[in-house]
Amino acid sequence: MPPLPPTSETEPCCCAAEETDDGRAARFSRRSLLRGASIGGLAVAAGVTLPPLAAFAAGPNIYNPFVGRTVTQTWAQHRANGSLGGVDYAMPVGTPLPACGAGTITNIANNGTGGNTVTINLGGGWKSQYMHLSRFTTNGKTVAQKDVVGWSGGAAGAPGAGSSTGPHCHWHLIDPNGTRVNALNYVSTGGGSTKLPKTSTEDDGQPGPIFYKRMQNWLRLTAGYTGPIDGEPGKNTYAALQSAMRAYGYTGVIDGVMGTNSWKAVQRLAAEHGYDGPQDGVMGANSWRGFAAFLNDDRWD
Repeated sequence: MPPLPPTSETEPCCCAAEETDDGRAARFSRRSLLRGASIGGLAVAAGVTLPPLAAFAAGPNIYNPFVGRTVTQTWAQHRANGSLGGVDYAMPVGTPLPACGAGTITNIANNGTGGNTVTINLGGGWKSQYMHLSRFTTNGKTVAQKDVVGWSGGAAGAPGAGSSTGPHCHWHLIDPNGTRVNALNYVSTGGGSTKLPKTSTEDDGQPGPIFYKRMQNWLRLTAGYTGPIDGEPGKNTYAALQSAMRAYGYTGVIDGVMGTNSWKAVQRLAAEHGYDGPQDGVMGANSWRGFAAFLNDDRWD
């Protein structure tokens, strides 16, 4: 394992805070709010009301039809650029697009910046969308998982490309509340029901193997990391972390060597989850706590 960055003992103490579902800052983490609460009920603290866990537990039955293709823009990068979110995969114009899950399809021509868009109605209020298509299949068709639902496009200025500047497919989900969400957070891993445990780093500020496993899994889902989930980060893990940190102002090279500017970006992420110390690139216990509060999100289990 590469050596940890230098630590600072000067960071002020702070409460663990996360973002609520509508983006408002809360002074308590979601995990803390749920402690002692009924799993099927509502958790209310600090004026924040959380929906029952069951409302979000099931999710759609989907797989990633674009495994192996190059990610040209991550979910985090979309959000940083003002998009509602999505993941872009490079592919030649005319590539068949397999359905990520079974359902019925709705074709939307010239859907604003998304251009030609196909919606797969997955059931239970869940939908999947592919954007920038060059060609549709039959509107209203019922499809099985892996059936072709359209063909990719995205060449700049081509019909159906919307605002795309190069051949690719944009993918996201829409949850039952009508909110766009990252499809990769719901993809089946084929590994049974095993979940990663939560990291104690959120409490003690000391990163260890579980912390790094959760970091690697997050990077696998969102930043193109393809290495093992072994809790022993190397250059590939840190290169993926640097890529993810583009959304938090990192502008350096993606070389897998974490320096001051890389860790400053991590501290900016941690600042959205309870860290209120200096963003100086020197990771201390409170920096790690903020980062861990993010990694303990159920999405990265």
